[in-house]
Amino acid sequence: MAKLTKKQKALAELDNEKLYGVDEAIKTLREHGSKKFDETVELAINLGVDPRHADQMVRGMVSLPSGTGKDVKVAVFARGDNADKATAAGADKVGAEDLMEDMQNGNLDYDRVIATPDMMGVVGRLGKVLGPKGLMPNPKLGTVTPNVEQAVKDAKGGQVEFRVEKMGIIHTGIGKLSFKDADLKANFEALTQAVVKAKPSGAKGKYVKKISLTSTMGPGLKIDFAEVEGA
Repeated sequence: MAKLTKKQKALAELDNEKLYGVDEAIKTLREHGSKKFDETVELAINLGVDPRHADQMVRGMVSLPSGTGKDVKVAVFARGDNADKATAAGADKVGAEDLMEDMQNGNLDYDRVIATPDMMGVVGRLGKVLGPKGLMPNPKLGTVTPNVEQAVKDAKGGQVEFRVEKMGIIHTGIGKLSFKDADLKANFEALTQAVVKAKPSGAKGKYVKKISLTSTMGPGLKIDFAEVEGA
């Protein structure tokens, strides 16, 4: 039987049923973090919803005050002055029919796709391409907007989308282990508050069932939601 490494032994000794305060959880993840690369800190929220029903879908945008630590790639569908503004704001790719054709050819290495309202006739042809990847511009999420300049700045500056998955779970990165504790906690609070505010009309019973924090190579730690609600 192969010997466990020191890290594996330390992880095995953690109490899987313990409820952590946010500060303690961040500290524990840092103690078990990799020395070889900067791990992403991820938040998972189990919700008491069934997203197969439209009135129980949970989806939205939130700006993380400390950013994400990630280089967000943004594509923008726009023409004329709006195209120039999007480029100046830092968009990675700006275009119209040419961008549509590029995406149809499989070039979809983007984290966010934004469009001006007049471009939706073009973008609509990409429904089968962008939809499955969660990249289809949506006015409710602010990704269909005449103010593409601000939308690009928001995307680059730490705005993230959250969306409940089939099993009623939201998974979202909230930063890197290299972040200061206070910055990770600020991002944690911003995201959890946004999810709570996004409670759908069809949600019955207990809405937030479980919250956990983990890092790329670290343990999954259960968070004491009573502390979160109190804050």
